[in-house]
Amino acid sequence: MSKLFIAIEGPNGVGKSTIATLLADRLSETSPYRVHLTSEPTRTPLGQLLRHSEAVMHGRALALALAADRAAHLETDIVPALNDGRHVVTDRYVQSSLVLQRIDGLDLREIWSYNRYVLPAISFYLEDHPDVIAARLAQRPERTRLETTGSPDTELRLYREAARHLRRHGWTQHTVDCHGRTPDKVVATILDLLPRAD
Repeated sequence: MSKLFIAIEGPNGVGKSTIATLLADRLSETSPYRVHLTSEPTRTPLGQLLRHSEAVMHGRALALALAADRAAHLETDIVPALNDGRHVVTDRYVQSSLVLQRIDGLDLREIWSYNRYVLPAISFYLEDHPDVIAARLAQRPERTRLETTGSPDTELRLYREAARHLRRHGWTQHTVDCHGRTPDKVVATILDLLPRAD
């Protein structure tokens, strides 16, 4: 199997972090290559600033800052890991910008203009019933500004639009229905969809 760059995407509350972590563990067990698990916004000082600034940073300023964090993520983390012979699994990638910055009032074409030179990833869109996602979000002690501005229905629709957009740019993408399925079963489906060994 060649080194893979995999993005786990989907609405807030769908289970991206759980699936990304479990997928990285399973890949480590089943592949001869090491696996690097990462996320966006990054754990760098810039990424951490963005995680804590969403309440006060909006629109174009937030989109540009996230694009800068992503560019640095690629240059200093993702590409070096791939060049070092590791698979890379990221919890969120450019699709999150194509969705959340639209909720924040930007046009898809503008958001893409800030991210168009990113490295394409094999992308997995996690979907679940909107009521299930909403119930998970309701259990969170705190919700971000964009979590409260959008809704599961809106995010699901915008992620599908993002997938159509990236399909036109040649990205490999899959949608995975998580409804009523355990994380282990979701990850098994993802593993089945990954390219086979060379």
